[in-house]
Amino acid sequence: MMNYVWAALIFLGLAAALSSDIIDSSTDKYKTGKPLSAVVSFPDSVTPVYTKNVEIKIKIAKTDFNKFYNENIPEDLEFSAHLSFDKKTNKAPLYLIIGGDSPEILKRMAKTNGKEEDLYGEIKIMGTKSGEVVGAEIVFEKISFIKMKEVTNSALSYADTAVKIALGLIGIMAMWLGIMKIADEAGLIRILAKALTPVTRFLFPDVPSDHPAMGAIIMNWSANFLGLSNAATPFGLKAMEELNSLNDKKDTATNAMCTFLALNTGGMTMIPATAIALRAAAGSAEPAIIIGTSIFGSTCATIMGVLSAKLLEKFPMGKGGFASWIKQYAKFFLIVAFVILFFVIAFATGLFALVGGAFSFMSAETVRLIIQIVATLAIPLIIVSFVMYGFFRKVKVYETFIEGAKEGFNVAVRIIPYLVGILMAIAIFRAGGAMDWLIYVLRPFTDFIGFPVEALPMALMRPLSGSGSLGVMAETMAVHGTDTFVGILTSTLFGSSETTFYVVAVYFGAVNISKIRHALAVGLIADLAGTLGALFVVKMLFG
Repeated sequence: MMNYVWAALIFLGLAAALSSDIIDSSTDKYKTGKPLSAVVSFPDSVTPVYTKNVEIKIKIAKTDFNKFYNENIPEDLEFSAHLSFDKKTNKAPLYLIIGGDSPEILKRMAKTNGKEEDLYGEIKIMGTKSGEVVGAEIVFEKISFIKMKEVTNSALSYADTAVKIALGLIGIMAMWLGIMKIADEAGLIRILAKALTPVTRFLFPDVPSDHPAMGAIIMNWSANFLGLSNAATPFGLKAMEELNSLNDKKDTATNAMCTFLALNTGGMTMIPATAIALRAAAGSAEPAIIIGTSIFGSTCATIMGVLSAKLLEKFPMGKGGFASWIKQYAKFFLIVAFVILFFVIAFATGLFALVGGAFSFMSAETVRLIIQIVATLAIPLIIVSFVMYGFFRKVKVYETFIEGAKEGFNVAVRIIPYLVGILMAIAIFRAGGAMDWLIYVLRPFTDFIGFPVEALPMALMRPLSGSGSLGVMAETMAVHGTDTFVGILTSTLFGSSETTFYVVAVYFGAVNISKIRHALAVGLIADLAGTLGALFVVKMLFG
């Protein structure tokens, strides 16, 4: 399935970019070669025709700019420029710095150079007297294939980002795999696995309860639940390695792997620390208000993801058998899915009420303080408790730590090609404008269920990119406010699911799995359930 998804992301991104560029060119959106009226202010005692270099002020009236580019800017534009005039023509090369408050169309034009702040052109001065304000005409550089250039720059940038992410994981993985090795040698992992045997036996019936994979799975889920994403990834990669040791077909995902991915893409989290921190930084009066709504949404996603994994593993699809599978089982699956979703929402509603009641006596400041304490102390306490337990169990803690840490480097390097591949495809999809196509297609459905279109980019971006969804959340809250319905819903969406495509690429890439079976479908089902759950609970409380 990943072959089709990967190719679709690239094709749709390129198709959207090319279509946009053709439309822009046919409508002459950027007015290539056409003069834009402006006025120029010269310093006193300067006669430009006799001066090689002169500092001037360029002012473009908002009425002229809006008419020229069919825009609606509220204020006049003013730029400083350093020019060298041609004495015969009074023309000069023009170089403008496009700042953050410049019109969006000028920012897009500047990106054609590869540097967002640079915009070139030519200016013709209509007068030459010193100290005067005189008319001028500006002709900007030729603009073409903006979207395709954005696609190129974005693909290269994301490829570089993928390598940085993988290399950045080396230290984190070395540390956590070393700590986990100590806990394993001391027997702590086995104790945790034994305590959770009833749950793990249902989720992973093919994995022995005393297998090392169980310990890694438990640690991964615990770290995700506490919002410790930097610890969850190393444990998750370790779990995939251990699960693959039980795999007879090394290039094909097992049922246990698909279920484990469902747990991760569900993203059940008690404390969505990143979203809360961003809300606080954006000036929210109650940044921690999304704890309950995020628990509700992520619970819906996790339960629906796991149940979908259990259901889909009963209906295996052979190569090329997707169409026949749809014909044979789709109707049955839809009925079961609606029934499951009903019970998931009922269960999550009860859980939300229980959690909400438990914390109802606390003020917002108290909740924020608890979150800060947990986020600050969780990792040091885990490290200290694991090391001390190992020490008292007569484990050679330092040597054992080094042994476990050695595994981190190899795993981090091995996932680089998979990260580059998926992030490049996502970059092309985003930069090309295919996301706008998807929003347009989905809008009738989202309007029908009452999902605000302002939050739709967040729902679509979250499965694709963590940093991208963080940017969308920050932008949405800046425009609509942190404590509005849209702001709370966007924050809840961030805390209700995971970056499915990233998780699938990294986790399966770590063990060289190319046939992922139903893992991606399960992840997307979990994302949809989390989105619907988030909408339900936020509408119920704040709508």
